[in-house]
Amino acid sequence: MKQFFTFALCTLLMTNASAQDKKVADTLVIISTDTIKNRSIKKATTVIQIGNLKINANDNKTTVVKETPKGKHTVSLSFVFDHFDLGFSRYIDNGSFTLSPANSFLEFEPAKTTNVGFDFFEMKYNSGNRFAFFISAGLDWNHIRLKQNITIQKDQSTLDYQTENIEFSKNRFSSRYLRIPIGFEFNTPVQKGKYFRVVAGPELGFLLNGKVKQISEERGKEKSKDDYNFNPFRYGAHLRLAYQNTGIFAKYYFNDVFAKDQGPADFRNISFGLTWGF
Repeated sequence: MKQFFTFALCTLLMTNASAQDKKVADTLVIISTDTIKNRSIKKATTVIQIGNLKINANDNKTTVVKETPKGKHTVSLSFVFDHFDLGFSRYIDNGSFTLSPANSFLEFEPAKTTNVGFDFFEMKYNSGNRFAFFISAGLDWNHIRLKQNITIQKDQSTLDYQTENIEFSKNRFSSRYLRIPIGFEFNTPVQKGKYFRVVAGPELGFLLNGKVKQISEERGKEKSKDDYNFNPFRYGAHLRLAYQNTGIFAKYYFNDVFAKDQGPADFRNISFGLTWGF
């Protein structure tokens, strides 16, 4: 697949270069392969240069570099482990952080209600050293640590629960989404090799599954998966402030946590915490 992509991209660039630069008699094309040995693992990189365009391809990343008088512009497609988020989730019930009596069964332990996520694929455009634009794909979990001894019910038309006569040491109600963040990244000028980053943009999410995990002396460890009436699609915005590759993040989703007419209305999620990797 990598070879096919590289060949197709090379063909497209050659065609475009020929159409736009008919006055140039010859176009320089250089193809070379470099092998770098690191801890007994050999990694081969193929470099294809067409005029001022250079294509670098290795096992997990393909990068197109265009050199201009103002600097380098790069487009990369790569498998990554970036934007690793570790933080807390909070829920806004009709504009308030205090849950209404009707939704009190979702009361949670703040210190144990968390958000975890990371991106595993990224398409990124860099314009010099100051600006970048990316579209990523990753996974995102929200873990609600319920306070009450209840069990959220599976296969229900609306969100429902059952009160239990046992004490749960852990009662976690979770959702997992495929997330697609779109980011506009700005970097401050590099001073002594150090700089700040600001990243902001929209984020989309597609529900993969919901999950209930409970631990008690009476039943031991129990796990159950279902959609649990979570919203199958969510949309929101993310903001990241970082010093080089470490920083803080905040995410807010504009639509409800649960699907329309299947759970509390105007019940929304906000997450915040630490983030690593850019």
